[in-house]
Amino acid sequence: MSRIELVPDEDGRGGVTVMMDGSPQSHVDLADPGNLGFEYIAHFAAVIDTLPAGPLGITHIGGGGLTLARYVNAERAGSPQIVLEPNVELTELVRRELPLPRQHRIRVRPVDGVTGITALADASADVLVLDAYAQGRVPPELTTVEFLADSSRVLRASGTMLLNIADEPNKAYLRRVYAGLVAVFGQVALIGTHEILKGKRFGNSVAVASTSPLDIPALRRQVAKMPFPTGLRDGAELARQFAGSAPFTTADSAQSPPPPPVKGWRVR
Repeated sequence: MSRIELVPDEDGRGGVTVMMDGSPQSHVDLADPGNLGFEYIAHFAAVIDTLPAGPLGITHIGGGGLTLARYVNAERAGSPQIVLEPNVELTELVRRELPLPRQHRIRVRPVDGVTGITALADASADVLVLDAYAQGRVPPELTTVEFLADSSRVLRASGTMLLNIADEPNKAYLRRVYAGLVAVFGQVALIGTHEILKGKRFGNSVAVASTSPLDIPALRRQVAKMPFPTGLRDGAELARQFAGSAPFTTADSAQSPPPPPVKGWRVR
């Protein structure tokens, strides 16, 4: 069984950090769903904020403390959300200690990402969010070109897939995920803090993928609002950076690199 703890924040930010097996997993502030804590969650929210107004159908692969689902519920009331979270122990603790607001439309299914996506109908989501980790690493089956293709099937024509990818400074793992996204979706952008994009340290990048053109100007405006130095790369720049990369496949897959000690992860 996983060792799960809720650690109250002591730096004045408010909320609690969900710790799993010694690693920070989610940040939740019941009083302020907009207090997102982790940089990559703020990047997810920034992308969602560029999408057309009104409720959005969102499927989350990986639930954690339901931080992003709570944000969407607060900002876009009435949004139907499905969360695929196989860790029943985690879900039960979160429901008990960090209850969801009334009249939410968040439904948690106790299944893994592959099983959960396979069961979903074609064109049933506006946004698909991949934020799934086991022992601090993205499971290998969730970044194969086959899984990404099935994920694309679930999205509507103008839908967007968001992926939280943790990698080492050389980006050897990220480049292969990028290759799969380009093969399946065509349109890809990458958001991260400047030090992550420049390969200064281990950390999280958010990949944005769609079969429809991305609104790059709107994304850049959102990135510019970040309270921490953040950048966006897309198109030819990414193609040059990751030239020659081959996508992961079911026959040739890998989990993301192991994370550094807790002190190497940063919460803003």
